[in-house]
Amino acid sequence: MPCAGPVRSRRTRPVPLHTHAFEDLRFIRETMENAASFTAVPGWGGVAMGLTAVAAAVAAPPPSRPVAWLVSWLAAALGAFAVGALGIYWKARRAGTPILTRPGRKFVLSLFPPLIAGAVISYALYARALGHLLPTVWLLLYGVGVISAGTFSVPVVPVMGLCFMVAGLAALFCPPTWANAVMAAGFGGLHILFGMVIARRYGG
Repeated sequence: MPCAGPVRSRRTRPVPLHTHAFEDLRFIRETMENAASFTAVPGWGGVAMGLTAVAAAVAAPPPSRPVAWLVSWLAAALGAFAVGALGIYWKARRAGTPILTRPGRKFVLSLFPPLIAGAVISYALYARALGHLLPTVWLLLYGVGVISAGTFSVPVVPVMGLCFMVAGLAALFCPPTWANAVMAAGFGGLHILFGMVIARRYGG
């Protein structure tokens, strides 16, 4: 019967030193990105968004003309969105920081789902002649989106979102004829107030 020879242990091939260095650098970079916050929230852009809402409240027809009222505010929302996007781009470019960092992507991905939900709910309410509830829904869900996105941004952003939610709750108890005033106070006043705070404390 043949004797079993000695078992040879496998020799692991040593990992090159530069591979360890690259892995360490990648880990450090990912850790710093996760710990960083999205600081390109536009302060002056927020003020401009608020002024857009105030102008829309002045120019919009009364809620008794629901189609014209809805079209006016949808146009104002698109304009405010464009102003906000330009504000983010301008602030990031001025600071020399890329927009689509990991915190930036998380900020955007957290903001949009409540806005999409708001669009779907708005269509359902309008189709059922419940348009008087739209200011409440818009303020509440916008506030939810700002709070969610604000977890990846500077501390004042979630506070702003909470204020939008409080404004939405207050709008629920206001007469339907106050819709333009409610929208001006919420989307106008809060954007202007917090936009100025962000601009002064967080670089524009």
